[in-house]
Amino acid sequence: MKYYLVAGEASGDLHGANLMKALKEEDTEPVFRYFGGDKMQAEGGELVKHYADMAFMGFTEVLLNLRTIFKNLKACKADILAWKPDVLILIDFPGFNLKIAEFAKANGIKVCYYISPKVWAWNQKRVLKIKKNIDHMFCILPFEVDFYKEWGMKVDYVGNPLLDEIAQFEPEQAFRLKNKLSEKKIIALLPGSRKQEIERLLPVMLSITENYPDYEFAIAAAPTFNETYYHQFTGSKNVKLLFNNTYNLLHNAHAAIVASGTATLETALFKVPQVVVYKGGTISIAIARMLVKIKFISLVNLIVNKKIVTELIQEDCNSVKVNEELKIILEGEGRKKMLLNYDGLLALMGMPGASAKTAKLILSYIKA
Repeated sequence: MKYYLVAGEASGDLHGANLMKALKEEDTEPVFRYFGGDKMQAEGGELVKHYADMAFMGFTEVLLNLRTIFKNLKACKADILAWKPDVLILIDFPGFNLKIAEFAKANGIKVCYYISPKVWAWNQKRVLKIKKNIDHMFCILPFEVDFYKEWGMKVDYVGNPLLDEIAQFEPEQAFRLKNKLSEKKIIALLPGSRKQEIERLLPVMLSITENYPDYEFAIAAAPTFNETYYHQFTGSKNVKLLFNNTYNLLHNAHAAIVASGTATLETALFKVPQVVVYKGGTISIAIARMLVKIKFISLVNLIVNKKIVTELIQEDCNSVKVNEELKIILEGEGRKKMLLNYDGLLALMGMPGASAKTAKLILSYIKA
Protein backbone atom coordinates (compact mmCIF):
# COMPACT_ATOMS: atom_id res chain seq x y z
CA MET A 1 0.00 0.00 0.00
CA LYS A 2 1.06 3.58 -0.64
CA TYR A 3 0.81 5.81 2.44
CA TYR A 4 1.15 9.60 2.28
CA LEU A 5 1.57 11.19 5.73
CA VAL A 6 1.56 14.87 6.71
CA ALA A 7 3.04 15.94 10.07
CA GLY A 8 3.92 19.58 10.67
CA GLU A 9 5.76 19.64 14.00
CA ALA A 10 8.04 17.65 16.29
CA SER A 11 5.30 15.72 18.11
CA GLY A 12 3.68 14.78 14.79
CA ASP A 13 7.03 13.53 13.52
CA LEU A 14 7.36 11.31 16.61
CA HIS A 15 3.86 9.85 16.32
CA GLY A 16 4.16 9.55 12.55
CA ALA A 17 7.36 7.52 12.93
CA ASN A 18 5.73 5.14 15.41
CA LEU A 19 2.71 4.74 13.15
CA MET A 20 4.98 3.99 10.17
CA LYS A 21 6.77 1.37 12.27
CA ALA A 22 3.42 -0.21 13.17
CA LEU A 23 2.22 -0.14 9.55
CA LYS A 24 5.34 -2.04 8.54
CA GLU A 25 4.27 -4.77 10.95
CA GLU A 26 0.82 -5.02 9.32
CA ASP A 27 1.64 -4.44 5.65
CA THR A 28 4.22 -6.58 3.86
CA GLU A 29 4.95 -3.94 1.20
CA PRO A 30 4.32 -0.46 2.59
CA VAL A 31 5.58 2.56 0.66
CA PHE A 32 5.80 5.91 2.46
CA ARG A 33 5.97 9.50 1.28
CA TYR A 34 5.53 12.37 3.71
CA PHE A 35 5.85 15.84 5.10
CA GLY A 36 7.55 15.18 8.45
CA GLY A 37 10.90 15.09 10.17
CA ASP A 38 13.99 13.13 11.13
CA LYS A 39 12.18 10.40 13.08
CA MET A 40 9.87 9.61 10.18
CA GLN A 41 12.80 9.69 7.79
CA ALA A 42 14.56 7.08 9.93
CA GLU A 43 11.65 4.71 9.21
CA GLY A 44 12.26 4.92 5.46
CA GLY A 45 10.32 6.26 2.50
CA GLU A 46 10.63 9.73 0.97
CA LEU A 47 10.72 12.96 2.99
CA VAL A 48 9.24 15.72 0.83
CA LYS A 49 9.27 18.64 3.29
CA HIS A 50 10.72 18.95 6.80
CA TYR A 51 8.40 20.26 9.52
CA ALA A 52 11.05 22.84 10.49
CA ASP A 53 9.95 24.81 7.42
CA MET A 54 6.27 24.60 8.32
CA ALA A 55 5.61 25.26 12.02
CA PHE A 56 4.34 28.74 12.87
CA MET A 57 2.78 29.45 16.26
CA GLY A 58 -0.03 31.91 16.96
CA PHE A 59 -2.34 34.07 14.85
CA THR A 60 0.19 36.84 14.24
CA GLU A 61 2.98 34.48 13.21
CA VAL A 62 0.65 32.69 10.80
CA LEU A 63 -0.36 35.99 9.19
CA LEU A 64 3.27 37.05 8.82
CA ASN A 65 4.13 33.76 7.12
CA LEU A 66 1.07 33.32 4.91
CA ARG A 67 3.11 33.29 1.70
CA THR A 68 5.23 30.39 2.96
CA ILE A 69 2.16 28.52 4.24
CA PHE A 70 0.32 28.85 0.91
CA LYS A 71 3.44 27.77 -0.94
CA ASN A 72 3.68 24.66 1.27
CA LEU A 73 -0.03 23.90 0.80
CA LYS A 74 0.27 24.16 -2.97
CA ALA A 75 3.35 21.93 -3.02
CA CYS A 76 1.71 19.33 -0.77
CA LYS A 77 -1.48 19.17 -2.85
CA ALA A 78 0.46 18.80 -6.10
CA ASP A 79 2.67 16.08 -4.65
CA ILE A 80 -0.26 14.07 -3.29
CA LEU A 81 -2.08 14.28 -6.60
CA ALA A 82 1.01 13.22 -8.55
CA TRP A 83 1.82 10.30 -6.24
CA LYS A 84 -1.75 8.94 -5.94
CA PRO A 85 -1.56 7.26 -2.51
CA ASP A 86 -3.94 4.52 -1.35
CA VAL A 87 -4.56 6.59 1.77
CA LEU A 88 -3.66 10.01 3.11
CA ILE A 89 -2.82 10.05 6.84
CA LEU A 90 -2.95 13.49 8.44
CA ILE A 91 -1.32 13.90 11.86
CA ASP A 92 -2.61 16.75 14.05
CA PHE A 93 -1.46 20.17 12.62
CA PRO A 94 -5.07 21.23 11.83
CA GLY A 95 -4.58 24.67 10.25
CA PHE A 96 -2.69 23.00 7.40
CA ASN A 97 -4.09 19.47 7.42
CA LEU A 98 -7.79 20.32 7.31
CA LYS A 99 -7.17 22.17 4.03
CA ILE A 100 -5.25 19.17 2.70
CA ALA A 101 -8.12 16.89 3.77
CA GLU A 102 -10.64 18.95 1.80
CA PHE A 103 -8.45 18.83 -1.30
CA ALA A 104 -7.79 15.09 -1.02
CA LYS A 105 -11.45 14.23 -0.50
CA ALA A 106 -12.43 16.30 -3.54
CA ASN A 107 -9.93 14.26 -5.56
CA GLY A 108 -11.22 10.88 -4.41
CA ILE A 109 -8.37 10.06 -2.02
CA LYS A 110 -9.23 8.22 1.20
CA VAL A 111 -8.44 10.42 4.22
CA CYS A 112 -7.53 9.24 7.74
CA TYR A 113 -6.81 11.70 10.53
CA TYR A 114 -4.55 10.53 13.37
CA ILE A 115 -4.65 12.69 16.51
CA SER A 116 -7.76 14.81 16.33
CA PRO A 117 -7.54 18.57 15.83
CA LYS A 118 -8.46 20.34 19.05
CA VAL A 119 -11.84 21.39 17.68
CA TRP A 120 -13.29 21.01 21.17
CA ALA A 121 -11.16 23.97 22.27
CA TRP A 122 -12.36 26.59 19.79
CA ASN A 123 -14.39 27.01 16.58
CA GLN A 124 -16.29 23.77 17.17
CA LYS A 125 -18.16 24.17 13.89
CA ARG A 126 -15.02 22.83 12.20
CA VAL A 127 -16.44 19.41 13.08
CA LEU A 128 -18.85 19.86 10.16
CA LYS A 129 -15.88 20.16 7.81
CA ILE A 130 -14.26 17.14 9.43
CA LYS A 131 -17.44 15.07 8.92
CA LYS A 132 -17.50 16.04 5.26
CA ASN A 133 -13.82 15.58 4.39
CA ILE A 134 -12.37 12.91 6.69
CA ASP A 135 -13.22 9.24 6.29
CA HIS A 136 -11.82 8.01 9.61
CA MET A 137 -10.77 9.91 12.72
CA PHE A 138 -8.45 8.33 15.31
CA CYS A 139 -8.59 10.05 18.71
CA ILE A 140 -5.97 9.84 21.46
CA LEU A 141 -7.80 11.64 24.29
CA PRO A 142 -10.67 9.81 26.05
CA PHE A 143 -13.06 12.78 26.23
CA GLU A 144 -12.90 13.32 22.45
CA VAL A 145 -15.16 10.33 21.76
CA ASP A 146 -18.12 11.91 23.59
CA PHE A 147 -17.39 15.29 22.02
CA TYR A 148 -17.63 13.91 18.47
CA LYS A 149 -20.68 11.84 19.42
CA GLU A 150 -22.51 15.07 20.29
CA TRP A 151 -21.94 16.13 16.68
CA GLY A 152 -23.24 12.81 15.34
CA MET A 153 -19.80 11.52 14.39
CA LYS A 154 -18.35 8.09 15.19
CA VAL A 155 -14.61 8.03 15.81
CA ASP A 156 -12.04 5.44 16.87
CA TYR A 157 -10.41 5.91 20.27
CA VAL A 158 -6.97 4.30 20.04
CA GLY A 159 -5.29 5.43 23.26
CA ASN A 160 -2.36 7.80 23.47
CA PRO A 161 0.79 7.16 21.39
CA LEU A 162 2.96 8.81 24.04
CA LEU A 163 2.40 5.67 26.10
CA ASP A 164 3.92 3.64 23.25
CA GLU A 165 6.98 5.85 23.11
CA ILE A 166 7.52 5.84 26.86
CA ALA A 167 7.00 2.06 27.04
CA GLN A 168 9.79 1.64 24.47
CA PHE A 169 12.13 4.03 26.29
CA GLU A 170 15.21 2.51 27.90
CA PRO A 171 17.01 4.82 30.34
CA GLU A 172 20.65 5.52 29.58
CA GLN A 173 22.60 4.28 32.58
CA ALA A 174 25.53 6.66 32.09
CA PHE A 175 23.28 9.66 31.36
CA ARG A 176 24.69 11.96 34.04
CA LEU A 177 28.30 11.06 33.32
CA LYS A 178 27.96 11.37 29.55
CA ASN A 179 26.33 14.81 29.82
CA LYS A 180 28.61 16.03 32.62
CA LEU A 181 25.73 16.42 35.06
CA SER A 182 26.44 16.60 38.76
CA GLU A 183 24.68 14.56 41.44
CA LYS A 184 22.47 17.53 42.29
CA LYS A 185 18.72 17.19 41.74
CA ILE A 186 17.82 18.24 38.19
CA ILE A 187 15.26 20.85 37.17
CA ALA A 188 14.38 20.32 33.52
CA LEU A 189 13.51 23.25 31.27
CA LEU A 190 11.31 22.36 28.28
CA PRO A 191 10.77 25.60 26.31
CA GLY A 192 9.25 23.95 23.22
CA SER A 193 10.52 23.24 19.73
CA ARG A 194 9.34 26.30 17.80
CA LYS A 195 11.36 29.48 17.49
CA GLN A 196 8.59 31.78 18.72
CA GLU A 197 7.88 29.85 21.92
CA ILE A 198 11.56 29.33 22.75
CA GLU A 199 12.27 33.04 22.42
CA ARG A 200 9.31 33.98 24.61
CA LEU A 201 9.62 31.30 27.28
CA LEU A 202 13.28 30.38 27.72
CA PRO A 203 14.38 33.80 29.06
CA VAL A 204 11.67 33.58 31.75
CA MET A 205 12.70 30.03 32.66
CA LEU A 206 16.38 31.00 32.88
CA SER A 207 15.67 34.10 34.97
CA ILE A 208 15.10 32.01 38.13
CA THR A 209 18.06 29.61 37.88
CA GLU A 210 20.31 31.60 40.22
CA ASN A 211 17.72 31.19 43.00
CA TYR A 212 18.44 27.46 43.14
CA PRO A 213 22.20 26.87 43.64
CA ASP A 214 21.54 23.40 45.08
CA TYR A 215 19.89 22.20 41.84
CA GLU A 216 21.19 21.55 38.34
CA PHE A 217 19.27 23.07 35.42
CA ALA A 218 19.15 21.38 32.01
CA ILE A 219 17.40 22.47 28.81
CA ALA A 220 15.68 19.96 26.53
CA ALA A 221 16.93 21.51 23.28
CA ALA A 222 15.08 21.17 19.98
CA PRO A 223 17.12 19.35 17.30
CA THR A 224 16.16 21.95 14.70
CA PHE A 225 18.46 24.50 16.43
CA ASN A 226 22.13 24.42 17.41
CA GLU A 227 24.16 25.31 20.51
CA THR A 228 24.94 28.79 19.22
CA TYR A 229 21.24 29.58 19.00
CA TYR A 230 20.66 28.58 22.65
CA HIS A 231 23.78 30.32 23.92
CA GLN A 232 22.24 33.70 23.09
CA PHE A 233 19.79 32.96 25.93
CA THR A 234 21.97 31.04 28.39
CA GLY A 235 25.01 33.34 28.20
CA SER A 236 27.30 32.62 31.13
CA LYS A 237 24.67 30.75 33.15
CA ASN A 238 25.66 27.27 34.31
CA VAL A 239 22.86 25.48 32.47
CA LYS A 240 23.29 22.22 30.56
CA LEU A 241 22.03 21.93 26.98
CA LEU A 242 20.78 18.49 25.96
CA PHE A 243 19.78 17.62 22.38
CA ASN A 244 17.69 14.54 21.51
CA ASN A 245 17.63 13.49 25.15
CA THR A 246 14.29 14.69 26.53
CA TYR A 247 13.13 11.35 27.92
CA ASN A 248 16.44 10.67 29.66
CA LEU A 249 16.25 14.16 31.09
CA LEU A 250 12.71 13.64 32.37
CA HIS A 251 13.62 10.21 33.73
CA ASN A 252 16.28 11.88 35.89
CA ALA A 253 14.49 15.17 36.66
CA HIS A 254 13.20 16.18 40.08
CA ALA A 255 10.93 18.93 38.67
CA ALA A 256 10.33 20.79 35.42
CA ILE A 257 9.17 24.05 33.86
CA VAL A 258 7.35 23.15 30.66
CA ALA A 259 5.92 24.96 27.64
CA SER A 260 2.24 24.19 27.15
CA GLY A 261 1.78 21.37 24.65
CA THR A 262 2.50 17.66 24.33
CA ALA A 263 5.50 17.99 26.63
CA THR A 264 3.24 18.66 29.63
CA LEU A 265 1.70 15.21 29.26
CA GLU A 266 5.08 13.57 28.67
CA THR A 267 6.38 15.19 31.86
CA ALA A 268 3.37 13.92 33.83
CA LEU A 269 3.75 10.39 32.45
CA PHE A 270 7.32 10.41 33.79
CA LYS A 271 5.81 11.56 37.12
CA VAL A 272 7.85 14.77 37.23
CA PRO A 273 6.12 17.66 39.06
CA GLN A 274 5.89 20.65 36.73
CA VAL A 275 4.95 24.27 36.21
CA VAL A 276 3.31 24.90 32.82
CA VAL A 277 4.02 28.17 31.01
CA TYR A 278 2.65 29.84 27.90
CA LYS A 279 3.22 33.22 26.30
CA GLY A 280 1.90 34.22 22.87
CA GLY A 281 1.98 37.41 20.86
CA THR A 282 -0.22 40.23 22.17
CA ILE A 283 -2.67 40.05 19.26
CA SER A 284 -2.63 36.25 19.21
CA ILE A 285 -3.50 35.90 22.88
CA ALA A 286 -6.26 38.55 22.67
CA ILE A 287 -7.93 36.66 19.83
CA ALA A 288 -7.45 33.32 21.61
CA ARG A 289 -9.12 34.60 24.76
CA MET A 290 -12.19 35.53 22.74
CA LEU A 291 -12.39 32.21 20.92
CA VAL A 292 -11.10 29.46 23.19
CA LYS A 293 -13.82 27.51 25.00
CA ILE A 294 -11.76 25.43 27.46
CA LYS A 295 -10.87 25.94 31.13
CA PHE A 296 -7.27 24.74 30.82
CA ILE A 297 -4.44 24.84 28.27
CA SER A 298 -2.35 21.88 29.44
CA LEU A 299 -3.23 18.34 28.39
CA VAL A 300 -2.68 17.18 31.96
CA ASN A 301 -5.50 19.32 33.32
CA LEU A 302 -7.73 18.84 30.28
CA ILE A 303 -7.71 15.04 30.48
CA VAL A 304 -8.71 14.90 34.15
CA ASN A 305 -10.89 18.03 33.83
CA LYS A 306 -9.42 19.62 36.94
CA LYS A 307 -6.35 21.59 37.95
CA ILE A 308 -3.41 19.30 38.63
CA VAL A 309 -0.59 21.51 37.36
CA THR A 310 -0.37 25.29 37.60
CA GLU A 311 -0.64 27.12 34.28
CA LEU A 312 1.10 30.48 34.04
CA ILE A 313 -0.31 32.18 30.96
CA GLN A 314 0.77 35.42 29.30
CA GLU A 315 1.26 38.13 31.97
CA ASP A 316 1.40 35.46 34.70
CA CYS A 317 4.35 33.90 32.90
CA ASN A 318 6.98 35.95 34.72
CA SER A 319 10.02 35.39 36.94
CA VAL A 320 8.20 35.99 40.22
CA LYS A 321 5.33 33.59 39.62
CA VAL A 322 7.46 30.89 38.00
CA ASN A 323 9.75 31.05 41.02
CA GLU A 324 6.81 30.84 43.46
CA GLU A 325 5.22 27.85 41.76
CA LEU A 326 8.50 25.99 41.32
CA LYS A 327 9.19 26.24 45.07
CA ILE A 328 5.83 24.64 45.80
CA ILE A 329 6.58 21.47 43.81
CA LEU A 330 10.21 20.95 44.81
CA GLU A 331 9.43 19.54 48.25
CA GLY A 332 6.59 19.14 50.73
CA GLU A 333 2.83 18.84 50.38
CA GLY A 334 2.56 20.60 47.02
CA ARG A 335 4.86 18.02 45.48
CA LYS A 336 3.08 15.07 47.12
CA LYS A 337 -0.32 16.32 45.96
CA MET A 338 0.78 16.65 42.33
CA LEU A 339 2.34 13.18 42.30
CA LEU A 340 -0.83 11.70 43.79
CA ASN A 341 -2.95 13.44 41.12
CA TYR A 342 -0.68 12.02 38.42
CA ASP A 343 -1.82 8.54 39.50
CA GLY A 344 -5.40 9.45 38.56
CA LEU A 345 -4.21 10.76 35.20
CA LEU A 346 -2.30 7.54 34.47
CA ALA A 347 -5.41 5.49 35.25
CA LEU A 348 -7.41 7.47 32.65
CA MET A 349 -4.68 7.16 30.03
CA GLY A 350 -4.89 3.37 29.83
CA MET A 351 -2.28 1.09 28.28
CA PRO A 352 0.21 1.41 25.37
CA GLY A 353 -0.72 0.20 21.90
CA ALA A 354 -2.12 3.26 20.09
CA SER A 355 0.23 3.00 17.12
CA ALA A 356 -0.45 -0.70 16.52
CA LYS A 357 -4.21 -0.28 16.94
CA THR A 358 -4.29 2.65 14.52
CA ALA A 359 -2.21 0.80 11.93
CA LYS A 360 -4.57 -2.20 12.03
CA LEU A 361 -7.62 0.03 11.65
CA ILE A 362 -6.14 2.02 8.76
CA LEU A 363 -5.30 -1.14 6.84
CA SER A 364 -8.75 -2.62 7.49
CA TYR A 365 -10.42 0.59 6.27
CA ILE A 366 -8.30 0.68 3.10
CA LYS A 367 -9.24 -2.89 2.28
CA ALA A 368 -12.93 -2.48 3.10
